[in-house]
Amino acid sequence: MNLLISDAKIVTCDDERRILDGASIAITGNRIAAIGDAATLERDFPTHERLDGRGLAVLPGFVNAHTHTVLTALRGTVEDWDGEIIYRYMSPISYTMSDHERAVMAALGCLEAIRSGTTTLVDPFRHVPSYAGAMADTGMRLWLSESCADIDTRKIRFGEYGIDEAFGRQFLDRTQDLIETWHGARNGRVNCQVAAHAPDNCSPSMLGKIMELAQRHGLTRTCHLAQSTGEIAAVKAAHGLTPAGYLDREGFLGPDLTCAHWTFCTREDIALLAERGVSMAHNPAPSSRKGPHRVLIGPIRDAGVNIALGTDNMTEDMFQAMKIGMIVHRAGFGREQEGGLDPQPQAVLDMATRNGARTLGSLSEIGSVEIGKKADLTLLDLNQPAMRPIIRLTSNIVNYAHPGLVHSVMVDGEFVMRDRKVLSIDEPALLAEAQAVTEAVWRRMVEANGDIAPPKGEIPFLDA
Repeated sequence: MNLLISDAKIVTCDDERRILDGASIAITGNRIAAIGDAATLERDFPTHERLDGRGLAVLPGFVNAHTHTVLTALRGTVEDWDGEIIYRYMSPISYTMSDHERAVMAALGCLEAIRSGTTTLVDPFRHVPSYAGAMADTGMRLWLSESCADIDTRKIRFGEYGIDEAFGRQFLDRTQDLIETWHGARNGRVNCQVAAHAPDNCSPSMLGKIMELAQRHGLTRTCHLAQSTGEIAAVKAAHGLTPAGYLDREGFLGPDLTCAHWTFCTREDIALLAERGVSMAHNPAPSSRKGPHRVLIGPIRDAGVNIALGTDNMTEDMFQAMKIGMIVHRAGFGREQEGGLDPQPQAVLDMATRNGARTLGSLSEIGSVEIGKKADLTLLDLNQPAMRPIIRLTSNIVNYAHPGLVHSVMVDGEFVMRDRKVLSIDEPALLAEAQAVTEAVWRRMVEANGDIAPPKGEIPFLDA
């Protein structure tokens, strides 16, 4: 669309990290055409639709560098339960769902993301071709991937780690299908990555095939890394190495790779990952819900790793990721010398914007508000108690902003939410359907898996 937003506060996140007060921004088609004073832009773009930006902040839309939208079906459960959850709940529930049910839950994740000011989601998971269309229809910018594995993730909770080539072939086939159907789709708004699920469920052969696919199609890659003690033990038993050491032995590490978590990486792992130029998708919120985050974030930051923020499981709220991320990073776990309030808010906001864009090789297109870049923008209402008084705007945003302040969200030059109304989704209908889907899936999952027994009374519709 052609739009002129006038007299706003523009938080650019550009190379100089400028904040422009009372500035205007012209959008022509799907790109930012000009930034300057209102009088000049009104003269230069006389036919553009006007939007009064007084009382609004314009930010680059958040880039959620790692999430699994389908796992909104687990919200409010496993966060509070003891024990292993990746293979005990996350894998079973995803296999229990039908294609339609996955699409519903993925759309719910997109809805929350939009309302939380996010314009880009990086979503590696299973059966992604079955719901990619539902996500694309929400208008979001997407990087999707099928999380490949050739060790059956449904059996790992029983201690079975045998390689299953037929199981792995399904993931590779779905990856090829996803790339052929969706990479570059919707005018380039939907793109693909190539993903290994995790070092404990990918054989050397699978890692090699993933790298070959990425090279053939010129795609970036992603992988979970050192996310659990179970993963550490399994990789040690199979290969005699840490997960990072195993990936390096197979030639899998490189600057086109972003690994999520790093929770149990050693100092030696961190030095290796930094040397190879691997980016980190840090998910501070879910990793902190059961106690203090154990990641050695101090050495990771000291090593100069590009750190982006993600939400991972059961939420798409990037404001929460920034707040908890600030706390985790300032704790500086593993640093030789503590002290000082580091990082400052702008560095954390960078993690939620330009650093995430860098992991995708797309900083030239998204991640900051600059002339020529895609018009992926989030508008915040500053005339709210949580944002006043304004002394240091970036500090207010990182420390105190929340989804209720999001006024409008634009992706590729089109509003997906305007004046607090989501335009691309029938919100009431989706909320109702997502509730019904979640209840049905939980019932089927528990009935089909005798070893899955949620604590008595924790899920009322299962006890009814």
